Amino acid sequence: MSAEIPAGAMRFNSDSQKLEYWNGSAWFQVHTATPDLANVGGTLTVAPNNRDRTPGARGIFQGGETPTDLNIIEYINISSTGDAVDFGDRTLKVQYSQSVSSSTRGVTGGGDPTTDTIDFITIASTGDAIDFGDLFTGRYGTGATSSATRGVWAGGFTSPKVDLMDYVTIASTGDAIDFGNLTEVKGYLFSGIAASPTRGLFAGGINPDKVSKIEFITIATTGDAQDFGDLTVARNNGMSCSSSTRGIMGSGDTPTIINTIEYVTIASGGNGINFGDLSVTRSIGSACSSSTRGVFGGGVDPGLRDEIDYIIIATEGNTVDFGNLDTARKGLAACSNGHGGL
Repeated sequence: MSAEIPAGAMRFNSDSQKLEYWNGSAWFQVHTATPDLANVGGTLTVAPNNRDRTPGARGIFQGGETPTDLNIIEYINISSTGDAVDFGDRTLKVQYSQSVSSSTRGVTGGGDPTTDTIDFITIASTGDAIDFGDLFTGRYGTGATSSATRGVWAGGFTSPKVDLMDYVTIASTGDAIDFGNLTEVKGYLFSGIAASPTRGLFAGGINPDKVSKIEFITIATTGDAQDFGDLTVARNNGMSCSSSTRGIMGSGDTPTIINTIEYVTIASGGNGINFGDLSVTRSIGSACSSSTRGVFGGGVDPGLRDEIDYIIIATEGNTVDFGNLDTARKGLAACSNGHGGL
């Protein structure tokens, strides 16, 4: 194949919706945009822009429970460190929602009390969320994953748990559409987006026992999920994020709450491999990422947590302190404009 295609040849990949070039041995994606934001909407000395001194992808944390259900939205600059800053408010107060995102929009669906509501924000700005549409079935405790164009929610609790998956086109608005089914019925999957531009991952859960299975989908198609491998320990309510090549899964309830982090190579499949440890044990938090950093926020063990910590995804090791959420809480949703699926 390499002898037939000249180095530097270009093509448009309809699955990933991105331009690619041939380097002589493999196709590589051409990125013409950057997720880096800095000083959005004002001068460097004016809050909250004084928190965006360094260009970087923006991470979003939404909703949760204190035990009062919340509609707050906070954000961080993933490339720096510091405390989360107020962004605006969701259209409703819930916990156990899940977010998907493109490089411009964050879209959040479901939640407890059981709802089918989906709303969205424009990540580069600040302000309140706007109605997007409705999930195929109202539920909470789902998993979620996304590419640059499509967001998918999987599993969750209605009454009882379900194995269905539904999706939206992130750049539009409207109701979610049936995607397919997980390999098993389960809820309380890992929170956060773990994906490459082609594959999305769903990890852990409960049904009724703790689940170790990792499943994957091809995001640009529709159809049922397939087996990917297993976590090192069966658990639910963990946190997940990724670069375009490596998926990260951390924390969770075994039922003992743990601080373990593990990783998988998204393109190959296989079981989780030890990465390191979170700074504190917790479950029911959420995670977001840039192409290089994974950031974990919130949770409970047994009290509510406000800690944010981070890892360098390409290495291995324990997390480093990042800052704190404005409000300690569990059951929150997270996304970014720089995750591995973009």
